[in-house]
Amino acid sequence: MIVGIGIDLVDIARFENVIARTPRLLERLFSPAERELRPRSLAARYAAKEALIKALGGSEGLHWTEIEITPEASGRPWFTLTGSTASVVDERGITGLHLSMSHDGGFATAYVVAEAADAAAPADRPAGAPA
Repeated sequence: MIVGIGIDLVDIARFENVIARTPRLLERLFSPAERELRPRSLAARYAAKEALIKALGGSEGLHWTEIEITPEASGRPWFTLTGSTASVVDERGITGLHLSMSHDGGFATAYVVAEAADAAAPADRPAGAPA
């Protein structure tokens, strides 16, 4: 059952300017392996992390560098979660995450769908919220 969706759009040129002005952001936002990527790929990964936070309903307990986007052999992007971030996602009852990313025309975008085995599984679902 789908329990959350998230989408994000990043202007690649603006993202590059922010990183150029504040290079330490790379260390705060990306894993060591991700930092080696080109700016447009980093922008797509930033969008993916933002979309994940939206799909999960907030960032409490999540750490950016514990969210890594890694490609499968086919090239399909996948979340690799570690540390307390993996624990938080588990505690929220999330059993599956689906990610799609793209970059074109100066923009990077990502879409995330979060699934749980039971619609009522996420502990932070507000009372009266639709399942």
